[in-house]
Amino acid sequence: MTSSPGAGQAVPSGDRSVAGRHAAGDAAAHVSLHDLEEAVHEIEAEAEERPPAAGTVTNVVVAAAVTALGVATVVGATALGVGSVTAPGPGMWPLLIGIVLAALGVALALLARVTRDAERFTRASLGVLAGLATMVVFAAVVGSIGFEIPALLLTFFWLRFLGREGWRTSVLVSVGVVAAFYAIFVGALGVPIPHLF
Repeated sequence: MTSSPGAGQAVPSGDRSVAGRHAAGDAAAHVSLHDLEEAVHEIEAEAEERPPAAGTVTNVVVAAAVTALGVATVVGATALGVGSVTAPGPGMWPLLIGIVLAALGVALALLARVTRDAERFTRASLGVLAGLATMVVFAAVVGSIGFEIPALLLTFFWLRFLGREGWRTSVLVSVGVVAAFYAIFVGALGVPIPHLF
């Protein structure tokens, strides 16, 4: 019969390493279980805060709006003049964006019954509508007053009021974006887009 070592007896080195491995394994299992429980609680909390999923009718309405926006963009781009691949006109990029938007709208309509990723319209959706409204205003005025001022105001509005960025960041990034856009498309590439300077 073997007896376990008492308080005053030394534990052989082999037994100590086995005991150490068991203790480390128990601690790792405890930490892993604790981390898993925390992750589950975080996911449950996020699920409770998320708005409910949108239904089929809402998905169809959104798909129709995206498709209509794409078609309107294509029509507006054609009016600006598309040009050719070697000599693109001011409507070339809007035309490509409009085609992509219209195709996405059609895809959303086809998936309206099965998709569950979209959220129901809530108060938080007003930010999305505000962003869409500013894009419509931008498209309406850019042809008559150039892109610089509308692009500056649009970028500032999105950063400051939709993105909740600070005043200084919003101003600096807005000016930087418009300056970079001007330098690339007007200065370097010579794309004939409406501009003031």
